Amino acid sequence: MEMSIESAINSLRTGYIMTDNRGNIQYMNNKGAGLLQVDKNKIITKSIFSLIPAMNKNMLSDKAHFFNDVYYSDRKFFFNYSPIYSEKKNELIGGSFLFNEEHYYEVFLKELDAYKNLNSDLKAIFDISYDVIYVSDENGTTLRVSSACKKLWGKEKEELIGKNVYELEKSGIFKPSVTRLVLERKETVSLIQETQTGRRLMVVGTPIKDENGEITRVVNASRDITAVNRLQTELNETKQLMEGYKKELEYLRSKTSKNNDIVYQSIEMERVISLAQKVANVDSTVLILGETGVGKDVIANYIHRSSERTDKPFIAINCGAIPKDLLESELFGYEKGAFTGAAKQKRGLLELANNGTLFLDEIGEMPLTLQIKLLRFLQEQKFTRIGGIEQINVNIRIITATNRDLFEEVKKGKFREDLYYRLNVIPIKIPPLRNRKDDILSLIHHFLHIFNEKYARSKTFSIGVIELLQQYDWPGNIRELQNIIERLVVLAENDVIDKADLDAFLIPAGHRHSENVVVNNIIPLKKCIKAAEEQLLKLAKQRYKTATKIAEVLEVNQSTISRKLKSLDK
Repeated sequence: MEMSIESAINSLRTGYIMTDNRGNIQYMNNKGAGLLQVDKNKIITKSIFSLIPAMNKNMLSDKAHFFNDVYYSDRKFFFNYSPIYSEKKNELIGGSFLFNEEHYYEVFLKELDAYKNLNSDLKAIFDISYDVIYVSDENGTTLRVSSACKKLWGKEKEELIGKNVYELEKSGIFKPSVTRLVLERKETVSLIQETQTGRRLMVVGTPIKDENGEITRVVNASRDITAVNRLQTELNETKQLMEGYKKELEYLRSKTSKNNDIVYQSIEMERVISLAQKVANVDSTVLILGETGVGKDVIANYIHRSSERTDKPFIAINCGAIPKDLLESELFGYEKGAFTGAAKQKRGLLELANNGTLFLDEIGEMPLTLQIKLLRFLQEQKFTRIGGIEQINVNIRIITATNRDLFEEVKKGKFREDLYYRLNVIPIKIPPLRNRKDDILSLIHHFLHIFNEKYARSKTFSIGVIELLQQYDWPGNIRELQNIIERLVVLAENDVIDKADLDAFLIPAGHRHSENVVVNNIIPLKKCIKAAEEQLLKLAKQRYKTATKIAEVLEVNQSTISRKLKSLDK
C-alpha cells in the first residue's frame, strides 16, 4: 500500500480495519489501534473474531453493507461494514470496517431521531386534522395533502399528489382553486369553496416566500362548514330542551332539596315550599308557624338559600334557649365597660348578619322589654349596642318562628300586639307530620340512608315496621322520626329492623287509641274525670320532655304536674 494512501487512512477520525474473506486482519489504521488499545503490528493476520469476540462471524458474506453495534471491553462501538469484491465483482475477497465509539455517533443519532420524530409529528398532524391541509409548490403542483381529503373532496391523497390545481379545478374537484388565486394575487386568500361531493368549505390559502419574496409553497387549510346550519338548528333545539329541563329541575329541587334537607311528597308541603319560593326574593318579614320538630329552621334556611342573599350570612338564634338577661346582648352586642365583665366590645348577631338573614326561632319566648327594642329596630333598621351611643345601620332580613299561638299570647298580654303585626306580614304554617302522612315514607328512607352512611351500617326496615312508622302520630314530628331512626340504626342487633325493635321507642298505632275514655254506661263523675286526666297526662308526657313544658301547656302549676306524674308512675 502506498504511503499517500496509508497516510490518508491514518488521518481518519474513525478506526479502520481491512480483513480477508475469512476475517483475518490485513490492515488496521492508527485510530483503530488506539480505540481497541492494541499494537496494530502484532494483530496482523489475527482473526477479527478472536480480537473482538462479540463480532458476528456471519458478518462476512456477500450480502450488503451493514451498520451494527458491538461491545468490546465493556465499551460500545458502531461498525460500518462494506464487502470487498474482486475486480470482476464475482468473488468476495475481504471486508472493510469503519468503526468508532458510541459517543462519536451520539450527536448524529440524536439529530436523526429528532428528524424522525419531527416527520412523525408532521405526518400525525396531517392525518388526524379535521381540516384538510393542502401543500402545493410554486407552480400549483400538489406536494402533500392530509388524509381527510377523502371525506371532503371524495379523493384519496394519492389521487391528488402530483396533480396540478389548475387541472383539478377544471375537472370540478373543487372550485374555485384557492392555490391558483394565491399564486395570482401573491397574498393570503380566504373564501368559500364548493366541492364535487356537495360540501361547502371555508379555505384559507397562505403563500410561503423565500428571502427574495418569491413564492415557494402555498399552504391551504380547509374547514367543512356544511354542517353549520345543521348544528345551529340542533343548538336551538338543545336550548329549548335545556329550558324544559331547567323548569323540571327547579320543580324537582322544590320536591327534594339535599342541600336544605327538605324531603317531601305531600300536597301540604308542596304548598309550603311554593309559598317559601314566592317570598324568597322579597324582604318581607316571614313568620313560620308550626309544632316543635316540624322543621321551621329548615324552611327558614331554604328561604335564605333561595334568595339573593344566599352568599351572605344566615344566622339563627333560639330565643327560648338563651337566658333572658343575656338575649339582648347576644342580639345587639355591647360596648366595652357597658356592664361588669364587659372587658371588650362585642358585636351582636344583628351586625354579624348584615346583608344576610337573621332567624329568630321561638320568638314567643322573647321578653316584653326586648320586644320593644326589636320592634324599633324593625322599623328603623338601625340600633345601638348596649352601653353605646353610635347608631349602627344594617341591611338584614328577619325570619321568625314559633310553636305558640302568638295571637293568643297577645290576648294574654305576653306578646306585644304591634310587634305581632310587624312580624306576621307573611305567615307560613307548616303542618304537623301526622297531617301529611305522605311524607313519612320518603323521610324514613332519607334518614335511614343518612345514618347507615354515618355509622357504616346496612340496616333495612321490614314491611311491618314501615307500616307502624306510617301509622304513628309523631307528636315530636320530623325531629322525633329522625331520632328514632338513628336509635334503631345504632341499637338494632340485626340488619333487618323488625317490630320488636320498635317497642322501646313508640306505642303501636293500634294500641294508642285503646286508652281513650269511651263512656258507654253511666259511671261516677270522679272516676270519669280521673280516667280522662290519666290519659291526658300520658299523652302530654309522651309529647313533651319536661314537667315545666307540660305544666305550661296544661296551664297548671309545675308542682301540681310533678305530683300527678309521680302518682301516674306508681
